Amino acid sequence: MIHSILDTDLYKFTTSYAYIKLFPYAKGTFSFTDRDDTVYTDDFLEQLKASISHLAQVALTPEELEYMTAHCRFLPRVYWEWLSSFRFHPERVDIRLDKERHLHIEVTDYLYKATLYEVPLLAIVSEILNESLGRVADPDLVIRRLEKKVELSNANRLFFSEFGTRRRFSFEVQDKVNGFLKEHARYCTGTSNCHFAMKYDVKPMGTHPHEWFMFHGAQFGYKHANYMALENWVNVYDGDLGTALADTYTTDAFLSNLSRKQAKLFDGVRCDSGNEFDFTDLLIKRYQEFGIDPTTKTIIFSNALDFDKALEIQKYCAGRIRCSFGIGTNLTNDTGHKPLNIVMKLTRCKMTHNQEWRECIKLSDDLGKHLGSLAEVQACLYELHLMNN
Repeated sequence: MIHSILDTDLYKFTTSYAYIKLFPYAKGTFSFTDRDDTVYTDDFLEQLKASISHLAQVALTPEELEYMTAHCRFLPRVYWEWLSSFRFHPERVDIRLDKERHLHIEVTDYLYKATLYEVPLLAIVSEILNESLGRVADPDLVIRRLEKKVELSNANRLFFSEFGTRRRFSFEVQDKVNGFLKEHARYCTGTSNCHFAMKYDVKPMGTHPHEWFMFHGAQFGYKHANYMALENWVNVYDGDLGTALADTYTTDAFLSNLSRKQAKLFDGVRCDSGNEFDFTDLLIKRYQEFGIDPTTKTIIFSNALDFDKALEIQKYCAGRIRCSFGIGTNLTNDTGHKPLNIVMKLTRCKMTHNQEWRECIKLSDDLGKHLGSLAEVQACLYELHLMNN
């Protein structure tokens, strides 16, 4: 399951450090959502609890500390030294099934710690469910399907990164995929998974997650969330990790909040929901309004993509703006079995111990994917003048 603390996405560490730097006393709760309302069994629940209990034994090794210090210059060595003393606390993870047999998982802690639970928990849920259902990944099928994708990428100079940890079929499948990509994919720029980046000597990839913007929305108001989140990111990383996430409170709100300074400073923008072609047109127009040449900027597309769709988008962007792709489930869970549609999001936060809890919500450019209570989502839409969305 999870044998290394580096078996997670890079942006969990970068976000953890940002909390330490700017909001060290902030606390938060991450909550699990299964968008397919999967029915789980008691046997699954027991296996899940057993696997999560093993997280307590996971720790950063001296070799991992040296690797991350050398390959992530934007994070100081003192962060990795702190991480070497960090331990997961399974007793802080609340796990249960409700009357409809739907799974509920919550973890509450200081945000710089709580954020580290998200990806491992999702990966464990996905793998345990596959095991409990007797699903087996055929290695030959995985490689045959992967070969076609790599051939398409190589033939079309299609740049992509592997972003598939949280919904992978299993650790072994993701391992096999990264090994094949290292050997055969000429335009694979790296992986979000730090363990596999270290194992296969490829670049660890990532910037910041939705939770960073959701925290700012809860604490500073939705009108100012995008601007404040980007400003604070720059305050921590001084221009490194320069891909801005656009869709936490819809792309329209993001582009209206985007300042000329931020547009010039950030290398590009990540599109994680909505229509990719419309997004491209809107972003190019915004850059042009700022007097910025869009061909100097990059869009990272990461919205449940496959390689055929990525190639369509690349052709649409050609000569207009640079593009690359973060491809996850289509790489690490293309086994012939239906992948889970699961997420774990920040649902509440407080700046200090004495502050009341504040709800954290997320809007989306995809219909039906808003996360949060109806009352808070409507309040957010009203504040952002998006009541028709």
